[in-house]
Amino acid sequence: MSSSSTSANPADPNDPAPATRVLRQFRVVFNSVKTHFRQVEREAGVGGAQLWALSVIQRRPGIGVTELSRELDIHQSTASNLIKSLTERGLVTAAREGMDRRSVALRIAQDGETVLNSAPLPFAGVLPDALSSLDPATLDRLEADLGKLIAMLEADEASAKVPLSQQL
Repeated sequence: MSSSSTSANPADPNDPAPATRVLRQFRVVFNSVKTHFRQVEREAGVGGAQLWALSVIQRRPGIGVTELSRELDIHQSTASNLIKSLTERGLVTAAREGMDRRSVALRIAQDGETVLNSAPLPFAGVLPDALSSLDPATLDRLEADLGKLIAMLEADEASAKVPLSQQL
């Protein structure tokens, strides 16, 4: 967004109210995220969360479902569902390895490598990528301000562990 669109002149009656300008900024963010997810789906044939999971499994061969859920910051049941879908499509293999036969080691399959090679970057998505590029002071302000907004919305904070790609 250009700086001229964020610095409205309060004396200009044609300028929208601050709440309207912020709403427009949210729309820009959500539409950017949605556009990236559509591009991922079109070019790679998988959803955004699946792509991110594939990239983590490629980077950390043998990772377990619990570790994957932590890495993606999603609920373990959501990670299990992602893995189920990825294994059914032949993109990931899941095998019981080591002494503890209860845990599963995940590895990317050749078809999963092919998907990653055809997918647009960033694998984690445009929003996590942009947020990780912000300085700590900006992130602190965003966290505090969004916390106020979430409280006013009385939003269900359990949705924080559901990937945006599954919500948009």
